Amino acid sequence: MDIRAALVELCDAFNAHDLDRIMSHFAEGCVLQMPRGAMPWGARFEGRDSVRQALAGRFEGLPDVHYGDAEHFVDEAAQTGISKWTLTGTRGDGTRIEVNGCDFYRFRQGKVVLKDSFWKLVE
Repeated sequence: MDIRAALVELCDAFNAHDLDRIMSHFAEGCVLQMPRGAMPWGARFEGRDSVRQALAGRFEGLPDVHYGDAEHFVDEAAQTGISKWTLTGTRGDGTRIEVNGCDFYRFRQGKVVLKDSFWKLVE
């Protein structure tokens, strides 16, 4: 599997807000961990349906969300990759945000089994 190509395609799919394209990369038992939440790992969503709903919520909360200046780092032997980016978008109340962040991905048999997202906190 070409993990770098998968990371580029995932970033493109996120920027297109194409949930079907995004989810085509995720395994059945996938896990998504979002930066914010009540637990140390943020909010955790398990399974394709739950992950899809969480990602749909991301697009609803930031309808113009964009992941720019993407860089991708890969460890093929460990079946992992990291995408580093600058997220920009506008919240429903009109507040613009711009934060640096990254997604840590773990793959199994060519599909994402874990997407763990991290953002800088801008205060």
